[in-house]
Amino acid sequence: MLVHDALHRAARVARHWSKNGCPVVIHVDRRVPGKAHSDFVKSFRDLDNIRFCKRHRCEWGTWSLVAASQSASTMMLDAFPDVRHVYLASGSCLPLRPVSELRDYLEDRPMTNFIESVTTEDVPWTVGGLDSERFTLRFPFSWKRQRYLFDRYVRLQRALRLKRRVPEGLVPHLGSQWWCLTRQTLSAILHDPDRRAYDAYFRRVWIPDESYYQTLVRLHSSNIESRSLTLSKFDFQGKPHIFYDDHLQLLRRSNCFVARKIWPHANRLYETFLSGDIDIMGTAEPEPGKIDRIFAKAVDRRTRGRAGLFMQSRFPNEGWENGKTCAPYSVFQGFSDLFEEFEDWLGRMVGARVHGELFAPDRVEFAGEQTAFSGALSNSPLLRDYNPRSFLTNLIWNTRGEHQCFQLSPRDNQKLNRFLSADSNAQISVISGAWAVPLFHSSQNFTEIRKEAARLQKIEAQFLDTLRSPHTKARVRIWSMADFVESPMEPLQTVIDEIGPRYSRRLTEAPRLVDLNGFGQFLQNLKNQGMHPHLMGDFPSGDAVQDTPRDRRKPYLIKK
Repeated sequence: MLVHDALHRAARVARHWSKNGCPVVIHVDRRVPGKAHSDFVKSFRDLDNIRFCKRHRCEWGTWSLVAASQSASTMMLDAFPDVRHVYLASGSCLPLRPVSELRDYLEDRPMTNFIESVTTEDVPWTVGGLDSERFTLRFPFSWKRQRYLFDRYVRLQRALRLKRRVPEGLVPHLGSQWWCLTRQTLSAILHDPDRRAYDAYFRRVWIPDESYYQTLVRLHSSNIESRSLTLSKFDFQGKPHIFYDDHLQLLRRSNCFVARKIWPHANRLYETFLSGDIDIMGTAEPEPGKIDRIFAKAVDRRTRGRAGLFMQSRFPNEGWENGKTCAPYSVFQGFSDLFEEFEDWLGRMVGARVHGELFAPDRVEFAGEQTAFSGALSNSPLLRDYNPRSFLTNLIWNTRGEHQCFQLSPRDNQKLNRFLSADSNAQISVISGAWAVPLFHSSQNFTEIRKEAARLQKIEAQFLDTLRSPHTKARVRIWSMADFVESPMEPLQTVIDEIGPRYSRRLTEAPRLVDLNGFGQFLQNLKNQGMHPHLMGDFPSGDAVQDTPRDRRKPYLIKK
């Protein structure tokens, strides 16, 4: 047993092995304080089949772990001549079945070595890009404590094309650190006449505890089952899964003899599996694959998550989101400028929640002029603009089951434009050039109006370019203002139908159009001042605009 923390748990597991007829050799990490180590050793004074080997200062990924297992294995073979199989475990391992079943299982396979041993070409699980290179480069620096030096030295060796020579006769293999070897095989590895050369080579291999025995076992035995009898699962980053109390039934279902890593505070697991009431499984084969589906779902949830819900493991990674938002929503640009009380009309037509300009510069215009919305979203522009994307995704997530609609304008915060265009849940409808209507009705100095019109047109043109990009995934509809005003009912019906079948209804009334008499001349005046308003489409200028039917400013009534 390799022990470095949670000594009280390791002591109980060691006693369990010992009292069931298995001698135990324990290696305690040298970093464990002297007083804790002394008390730990004294707690076994009543047992005569437990020994303690030479201590090493252990660190992940270094030779120290192999040295610790060598010291423990040498003592095991010397102190207990009747031992037939040696099982390597850690202090966080927990027997899941009666020890007698493991003994019977090994007695039926007296010459079989259980160790995962796979060539580097066949390894699918390594994380970090060092498969064969771990055997051909040198790794004198600690990956955990000296990451900068570790990475720089790897890059230097690659640049200089430096490679180590693998000792003659060795074919590098990889596998789980946790093995169960026969006495003959382990003794042959420890007493190999070339061991000094092999040890010197593996001292500079990265993570040698996953390759030392896995490689040398191929020299001394042909009776190998390339699997571990210890259940250990790893996440997509190569970190071991930790088992908690609520994994009890999952562990039982695996039929495995031993599992790691067990959370030190998983009282229920320790009480259940170290008691005498463990279910008898007889000769059942360990089947870790029976629970692989559960772990695959866990990895999928951790890496992809639920659509539109961001979490720690995915948030910093661009492109890892499983859907940018969790539900469809609608964005309207230019409609509230062109129609009076458009939000109220749309809400009546579709029965959805219709907001104003959520990204307006002065405040968030929630529906009903609310100051706080679902999920405690504030109408403060400072809070919203700290992370506009999270503001929108939270809004859609917090209102699942209710379709959200909101207005957008070139006057608003534009940081979310690319996100909106890339969101397949977004339905974006734009009346280009409608931003000019409020300027037309304003009483500002015309010079200021011209400057503002030029600024807004530039912003909207950039937004339209984004929407027309081949990378756009949103459902986009764009009308010029002139085309829309000429025949508004068809596009309005299209907008209503797009929101969803359950909201769909045949329009019998259109919203009230704002007064556009003189708008054509207004655009001509902008042209005369040197600004070219091209996004509005072909509006007539001069007297022709004065002839615009007045009923365009009234609700449209359609006879059924």
